[in-house]
Amino acid sequence: MDAHPLKLKVKSVVAETSFIRSLVFGVEGGAVPQWQAGAHIRVLLPNGEDRPYSLMALPGLPGDTVALGVLREEMSTGGSQFMHALKTGDIVRATAPANNFRLQEGASPALLLAGGIGVTPILSMAAELSARDIPYRLHYAGRAPGGLAFLPQLQAICSKDLSVHYDSDESRLDIAAALGDAPAGARVYVCGPAGMIDAVKAGARARGIPADRIHFELFKAEQPGSPNKPFEVELKSTGQVIAVAADQSIIQALEAAGIDVLYDCQRGDCGICQCSVIAGVPDHRDVILSDDEKASNKVMQICVSRAKSERLVLDL
Repeated sequence: MDAHPLKLKVKSVVAETSFIRSLVFGVEGGAVPQWQAGAHIRVLLPNGEDRPYSLMALPGLPGDTVALGVLREEMSTGGSQFMHALKTGDIVRATAPANNFRLQEGASPALLLAGGIGVTPILSMAAELSARDIPYRLHYAGRAPGGLAFLPQLQAICSKDLSVHYDSDESRLDIAAALGDAPAGARVYVCGPAGMIDAVKAGARARGIPADRIHFELFKAEQPGSPNKPFEVELKSTGQVIAVAADQSIIQALEAAGIDVLYDCQRGDCGICQCSVIAGVPDHRDVILSDDEKASNKVMQICVSRAKSERLVLDL
């Protein structure tokens, strides 16, 4: 099966800021796939790798198109550089939409927090909440005026429910205050730099907000906190023990042993390779599991996570 079935043709490119562009694509040879706020697609690069970008519900966007917002990263590894070089008429391939950051069911009020390019899924959430007439507040933070993309679109969507913050002046985002002003029972959704996400999670826990009401999105896998060490994986179904070298992932070791494994991203951000842990202690390095799930040590993403114990027994 083709991992990148969507054929997308660039219809327009707009410089939203000096470093952020919006790209609108038409879908060639098929219908626009259905998606909900928080969804992303992965765009195929010329080198065979792909990169994730959130789908955006821009006001006035034609129904036969999809839109992405892309930051030109200073230390680009190829993704943003390629995306910023696209021009009208160019064609790219992409995966079908996937969603690890969806709005939860029900009518709970929402607190939305976005930092920088993290606004792309948050904008779509605001549009969906507005359409569903569910109360929310959106706090959008950046370094300085002129650096925040999609402000006119957000103002059209949110009106009085939008607060804009700049690190450079007195409007700087006060996370504790934002959490304190949220209605009782509100769900918290945050997307942005890792430091911002960590601060929101810590602040929410300090206010007694249950972990299952704190939702976040970070596309980049966590960096290992210590050098990789070899360990063993035992398969529950057969008792087979497989050595995982320091420079191997669990998936690589399993495949080298002739074992077929279901996986996709190999970055810890899609959840397809999730596996139950029978015994042992995982070294979690994904961005999918909640803090409670990681602490339970009952499941892990075997594409990026490793072991703190000498052996893991996996439900394989």
